[in-house]
Amino acid sequence: MILKLVLAISIDGRLAPPSGGAAQLGARGDRRALEEALAWADCSMVGVGTLRAHHSSCLIRQPDLLNQRQLQAKPSQPPLLVVSRSCPPEGLAADWPFWQQPFSRWLVAPPGELPEGFERLVPLCPWLELKQKLAAEGINNLLLLGGAQLAATLLEADVVDELQLTICPKLLGGKYHWLTSNYEFEPRKWRLEKVKQLAADELLINYQRSS
Repeated sequence: MILKLVLAISIDGRLAPPSGGAAQLGARGDRRALEEALAWADCSMVGVGTLRAHHSSCLIRQPDLLNQRQLQAKPSQPPLLVVSRSCPPEGLAADWPFWQQPFSRWLVAPPGELPEGFERLVPLCPWLELKQKLAAEGINNLLLLGGAQLAATLLEADVVDELQLTICPKLLGGKYHWLTSNYEFEPRKWRLEKVKQLAADELLINYQRSS
């Protein structure tokens, strides 16, 4: 399985403005890169805190990418795994657009009763074990959409295989870095795979995990 982290960040490495909330950093080029990553994915994953900030998740909208998935006999949108440390997750409102979006909703959480609105409960376990279990079910491409705490947890567990970062031409300041500071990482070199200039002065950078 390949686990790919996709993020749009400011020049100074922030995900959100100092006040918090959704930053909406990426422009059209970043949106295309994000949708291409979603089209690649068998499943996507997001932390419950990011869901609380946005009230919805990302969708594929480009007709050529939707057609690509149809030709591959895949659902139009990959299922979304919401990762939570509690079951049921706290702070989810019934009126969010998330519940009407056209994808399957799975919950990764401690064992418990499956909350209404989710189709499946995936028991939370060590990340390498979870990755192996999903791979055994045929999920070969897993896309991580955020947020910072979940990204840091997975990087600390050394289970992220690729990084796709869009550098956006903004300086935001504040505390909302794309990696939180209370994690410790084993030194690892990342191999540069691609650098692409996008419209609106954005830069797309792809790194692969070195062995």
